[in-house]
Amino acid sequence: MKFTGLLLMLTLLVPMNKNVFADDFYKGKTIRIIVGGSAGGGFDTYSRAIARHMGKHIPGNPTLNVDVMSGAATRIAAKYLHSAAQPDGLTFGIFNGYLLLGRVLGMKGLDFDVRQYEWIGVPVQDHVACALTKASGITNIEQWRKAKTPVKIGALGPGNSTADVPRLVKGVLHLPIQMVEGYKGTADIRLAADSGEVAGGCWAWQSIEVTWGKALQTGDVNVVLQVAPKAHPDLPKVPNAFNLAKTDEEKRLLTTGVVLPSSVTRVYATTPGTPKDRVRILQKAFSDTLKDPEFVAEAKKAQLEIDPLTGEEVGKAVSEMFDLSPGLQAKLKDMLSAK
Repeated sequence: MKFTGLLLMLTLLVPMNKNVFADDFYKGKTIRIIVGGSAGGGFDTYSRAIARHMGKHIPGNPTLNVDVMSGAATRIAAKYLHSAAQPDGLTFGIFNGYLLLGRVLGMKGLDFDVRQYEWIGVPVQDHVACALTKASGITNIEQWRKAKTPVKIGALGPGNSTADVPRLVKGVLHLPIQMVEGYKGTADIRLAADSGEVAGGCWAWQSIEVTWGKALQTGDVNVVLQVAPKAHPDLPKVPNAFNLAKTDEEKRLLTTGVVLPSSVTRVYATTPGTPKDRVRILQKAFSDTLKDPEFVAEAKKAQLEIDPLTGEEVGKAVSEMFDLSPGLQAKLKDMLSAK
């Protein structure tokens, strides 16, 4: 009887101890948030705000530090998180979710299976817009249509919203566009636009309104196009690519090539093989942070929109991308290929 009672007690204690060990793991630890974009860009801005609040939602209250790892249209950060970071739950980060679509379309340089990531979540689903400087001479869509020379659009590179969106806009709406790629992040594109090197770029309105806010207020920068099923409340009078598209196929291309990956552009993920209990802790802490009153107040003050997806919802979006029909894949691949 004594042996049976002892065995029952041990059986009951095992799952409890397992949870205790998982909760104690982060005590005294430091978690790195890898940022694939440039310092001062939208990815960096969201990550630093999250880092200031997320620790208190993790058992053990670890410190969170932001580590910028820009380059190759966020592929360097994506590769590091997938294949180089230790799968211990002490590193997670953000890269551009358009890389996921790039992997579906067979993009070169993505030699790993993006479906293997452990998804932490998305803080906001992007609403893509194209903003150009007043100095470029293009302040509305009609001027862009009638431009005698291609309008220079700054971008990171293929597999990134800054490059894929203007390529699709060029293919669907036949706007005159010249891609200028190789920038490390949207902060660098803004600097290039301010100096006259490029006319502007296309990326999330959620970033544009924050990081280019002063220029928007003075009229030195204008949003001339948005690409979304519905107009953003802040941009009611800005032309929408969906309304300018002439056929159902063109709208499907915009939906698949822009709307779906834009929902996970700001995707946070951690390394494949990370213990599931630590993944769950990070997922919950991420979600709880986005609802934290102090974080919400800071985000509101900084004009950071919050429209999140859970890690599970990100996984469903990724699966949907990989279920694209061969015909649609072929057309998107042709439009998005660098020529």
